[in-house]
Amino acid sequence: MAEPLLPIRSPESCADMTELRSEIDRLDRQLVELLAVRSGYVARAAELKKARSAIVDEARIEQIIGKVRGYALGHGADPELIEAIYRAMIAAFIAFEEKAFDKK
Repeated sequence: MAEPLLPIRSPESCADMTELRSEIDRLDRQLVELLAVRSGYVARAAELKKARSAIVDEARIEQIIGKVRGYALGHGADPELIEAIYRAMIAAFIAFEEKAFDKK
């Protein structure tokens, strides 16, 4: 059975660095699993796109950024931090998609 997505302990309830690191490590395993799934969708997008120029869609990127900033606010996270993470992730996925596109 998969681990629950939400942390077992809140950050405030962690008594020491060992407990904090354990929660961060558990979340990292879940994030990698989700990123692996996301990469499958990006690889499929590379298969479906007819032109390499279609890989970067600035309007779609800004749409995603707007959504995740809203999600961040709804979860009490810093929207600037989440935007920075997403912009870096999107850039990495664009490079991944370009590589996949060039292989076809």
